[in-house]
Amino acid sequence: MRDAIRFWLGDELITLRDVGPTVTALDWLRETRGRKGTKEGCNEGDCGACTILVVRLSPEDGALQWNAVNACIQFLPMLDGAQVYTVEDLRDPSGALHPVQAAMVEQHGSQCGFCTPGFVMSMVAFRKRVASMDRSPTDAEIDDALAGNLCRCTGYAPIVRAMQQALDAGPDRFDTIEADIAQRLSALMDGLGASLEGAKGRVTTPASSDELAAVMAATPHARIVAGATDVGLWVTKLGRALPHVVFIGQTPDLNRIERTEAGVTLGAAVTWSRAEDALCALQPGMRETIRRIGARPVRNSGTVCGNIANGSPIGDGPPLLIAAGAQLLLRRGDVRRRIPLESFFIDYGVQDRAPSEFVEGVFIPLPEPGTRFAGYKVSKRFDQDISAVMAGFSLRIECGVVNDVRLAFGGMAGTPKRAAAAEAALLGRPWDEAALEKAREALAQDFTPLSDMRASAWYRLEVARNLLTRFHAETTGGTRVSVYTSATEAVDA
Repeated sequence: MRDAIRFWLGDELITLRDVGPTVTALDWLRETRGRKGTKEGCNEGDCGACTILVVRLSPEDGALQWNAVNACIQFLPMLDGAQVYTVEDLRDPSGALHPVQAAMVEQHGSQCGFCTPGFVMSMVAFRKRVASMDRSPTDAEIDDALAGNLCRCTGYAPIVRAMQQALDAGPDRFDTIEADIAQRLSALMDGLGASLEGAKGRVTTPASSDELAAVMAATPHARIVAGATDVGLWVTKLGRALPHVVFIGQTPDLNRIERTEAGVTLGAAVTWSRAEDALCALQPGMRETIRRIGARPVRNSGTVCGNIANGSPIGDGPPLLIAAGAQLLLRRGDVRRRIPLESFFIDYGVQDRAPSEFVEGVFIPLPEPGTRFAGYKVSKRFDQDISAVMAGFSLRIECGVVNDVRLAFGGMAGTPKRAAAAEAALLGRPWDEAALEKAREALAQDFTPLSDMRASAWYRLEVARNLLTRFHAETTGGTRVSVYTSATEAVDA
């Protein structure tokens, strides 16, 4: 294993041998490197003022991936093996502004300027993503690209106009050096894996899941971190000390997306951004809900399995995956086991995981033909908000009656949970108004939700019932629910 963390910052190769496991990229950039363009706003991944560009090679095809991420909850060791750019790197060597910067000036997209660098970095990343598309982006895709950045004075209209102008502009300074960037990143991939220990704590970056298993067997109390979109707040908001962190975000075999005739397996380090297309190929009804998991910079770092492993009762991913029949892949040393995802959640803060055991991946099966699926998120804000109620529903009808049904909810109990009584009320019955009413009534047997700052118990139960009514309406004549027709085709009904 290497004894250093290595990455490129602009055109400088950074090598760090004494780095704490929880120093953030934001603090290091501002306090150690003097890069003040990267701003500290919320310090929890919501406002986007700290957005930076992190460039890596795609695990699938080796193409450059330009990702906007929140530096405030990106621990510095997570940058190992990356090319990093901040707003100071955008200007052309000739002195010309980057097309995004120029467009922001010309479209009057900045007033106080505090949020501007973060917006610019998200816009540069979006320009790069659009360049790989064979079509023009939709207005919704532009909005989605900007949803992780907040502006309270200019408003979004001139910023959107600036984004549209920048998309029509010519090449930027990075287009001519992409081959050099790829070469840099390939060189950094040699000798994967690092182990550092000093006065500030211990950092481990395993080069394989076998190495991870060995590390966890030797140090079962080490904290595994993939995207840090949750753990990052433990440090920035709660001030928690994490003496030994095992960073798995770049472990190659944990970054695999494996597609077989049986379904899709996502490794523990696969982010929501990378997983989205694979998941939605199986269940198109997931897409709208996945788009509302954090914002683009959060989905660029946060992982599907991390959303499971943290055991949150309000995580957006588990209800969707439980409804889809997902199975969790767990490993302890050389011993692997596979369990239904819903079985992993035992009680609030308690999961079915032994000391040194870790989540290695999640398997999502191919749906049976005729499966109807939908995901719903209810929150106070559309973008970047924690769910009051999250639901994933899957239903299949044969010979006029419900043959299979999975109704999963988040925010309704101490864990993500299936509605067993409501499912029983539907099985073997026609999918009609009478069955719907029975299922609505049965939800009160399944859940006794809590009241908190996001919603009252009454509201949560009523919303859960109404989501079931919506699912019924959409599966009996609506347009939003996806219907899986065969192994090669899934359509929106």
